Amino acid sequence: MRISIPGFSLDRHGKPVIGMDDASLYAYGDLIRGTERLILDLFGRGLLSGTTHTCIGQELCQMSVVRALNHPQDAVLSNHRNHGHFLSYSGDALGLIAEIMGRRDGVCGGYGGSQHIAYRHFHSNGVQAGMTGIGTGLAFARQRRDSPGLVAIMIGDGTLGEGLLYESFNLASIWKAPALFVVENNRIAQTTPTAHTLGGDITARGAAFGLKTYELDDAAPDFMRQADAIIAELRGLRHPALLVIETRRLGPHSKGDDLRSDAEKRHIAERDPLQHLGRRLAAAERAAIEARNAAFLREVEAAALDSPEARFQPESSPVFRPIPAVSAPVLPATAPNVRASLNQALRQLLAAHGDILLLGEDLHDPYGGAFKVTAGLSTDFPDRVISTPISEAGITGAGIGLALAGLRPIVEIMFADFLSLCLDQIYNHAVKFPGMFPSVDVPLILRTPCGGRRGYGPTHSQSPENLFVSVPGLTVVYPSHRHNAGQLLADAATRWPNPTLFLEHKLLYGEAQNPQDYTELPADPADLGSGLFPTLRRGAAEPDISLIAFGGMLPIVEHAARRLAEEEELAVEIIAPSLLAPLPRAGLLAALADRPIVAVIEESHHEFGVSAEILACLAESGHQGRLARIGAAARPIAAARGIERELLPDADTIIAEIVELFS
Repeated sequence: MRISIPGFSLDRHGKPVIGMDDASLYAYGDLIRGTERLILDLFGRGLLSGTTHTCIGQELCQMSVVRALNHPQDAVLSNHRNHGHFLSYSGDALGLIAEIMGRRDGVCGGYGGSQHIAYRHFHSNGVQAGMTGIGTGLAFARQRRDSPGLVAIMIGDGTLGEGLLYESFNLASIWKAPALFVVENNRIAQTTPTAHTLGGDITARGAAFGLKTYELDDAAPDFMRQADAIIAELRGLRHPALLVIETRRLGPHSKGDDLRSDAEKRHIAERDPLQHLGRRLAAAERAAIEARNAAFLREVEAAALDSPEARFQPESSPVFRPIPAVSAPVLPATAPNVRASLNQALRQLLAAHGDILLLGEDLHDPYGGAFKVTAGLSTDFPDRVISTPISEAGITGAGIGLALAGLRPIVEIMFADFLSLCLDQIYNHAVKFPGMFPSVDVPLILRTPCGGRRGYGPTHSQSPENLFVSVPGLTVVYPSHRHNAGQLLADAATRWPNPTLFLEHKLLYGEAQNPQDYTELPADPADLGSGLFPTLRRGAAEPDISLIAFGGMLPIVEHAARRLAEEEELAVEIIAPSLLAPLPRAGLLAALADRPIVAVIEESHHEFGVSAEILACLAESGHQGRLARIGAAARPIAAARGIERELLPDADTIIAEIVELFS
């Protein structure tokens, strides 16, 4: 449902057409202010929950750049103070009010609230600087497609303290991505003046990265025309830029946290650009505009109040998107080693799919990545294999933006330990967007080598899957040398539309890839993705003990299983999943329901991890056998090989603990 704004038409893409004359500008600015006041009034009446950040006093600032963006491929990425941007882009006042009220007619069905909104090429999120890398990726996609579209990334002066912003400046500059970073400089954060938190000059920060820089003041009489001229210039330049707009908010940061002095508030009120613009109109014309807007907002309020409360509907907001009916390259099950299998998969993907891009540090030849998985690819696909700065959060965000633009990015993080630098982009953006926003997919793959036993020390030897399997909406795939690792990667890239973490153990790269007597467990329809990312099994039909292992633990568990059979005369079964999240619960439960002893062995620290989840599922199902888990010690992994061997589970450790189970 949508209520048309009186006096304004929409273009064929649904964007309001706002004229440059004083009456049109004042009318739309007054509409935004009236909407913000209505939101605060509804909150005061107990009809809103959560928080909200209004742009009262900044209406012309928030209108300016968005109003000037008139190409269908132009995009706007906003932040927590987004209402003016959204209304200028969409004109959907009812969708905004109903969204903040948590009603069914909300533009995101109540999922996003005040801060998280999507409409066509408009997206906002409440994490400071969180959208800057994503916007850079969206702009890079437009540059690669030779599209005239621009991407405006709206931030406040408080965001200038966030490191991701500067990673995004740098990426936009080296990629010559048509991104415009807009700083709405109101000179105060939540309650702290920016002068106390900001060193140096704002525009100099953009210039240091080679961005073309501009400064405007929203109180200047020709402010809107200047904004129009900047957008027109950038449309021709196709170059990243930084625009700093001097502006002031009349209201508090959110609802009641305004600690500014009365004198400062009076000064800001006297500066009010919207009031100055209104005074340029005849009193009767201004009164007519305000009356028309007030009547419209009463209609919007009534419609929002009539809209039913939003309710959870699993079928319309799945955590994981279903598998589309597409094919992937078919790769041989055997390969010289896991590295060759992955390299072959990437080569076939690049050859067959023009929307596949590889991004990461030092991927180019002759280096070919830290573990040589991309060797030879940049020579044959020079414009599709992109070596990036050391900028884990930035390239993850850019990957999300490329995915939102319809490309299929595969981002390599040099060591899995560095995924902690990507966590905000994964946890607050990549997996949130499909659940919050209608019709948004994020088919991003993060590839990364993990695991120890190489003497690399505490920050280059970890297996961090236990940190990521608990993230709703994130797929975690961790193949072993018994899986067809290249096929799993190809399927993830072409047939799985969900954000995916693809873990590759360092010690497996040189291992021969060979199924060797393993069979696939039947894929249960209840286990989404289990058909693409299978669980393997081998061993005794009626085992004394079932060992579950994945990734780089599998060769060690295989060695332990042989010794248990030979030395202890135990009948051993091995279960090797490749999909850790979403966990293939139904298939595992069916395979293990009657097993007398089940032990999960993992290289990661095993408390709160994959083993804990698998064994909890078995316990909850009423499993009558004994359950055990074996993992790494809760200590940093040492560089000294002797200490490392003591900390990570090996065959001797596994055998000793399993023998203890039988004693």
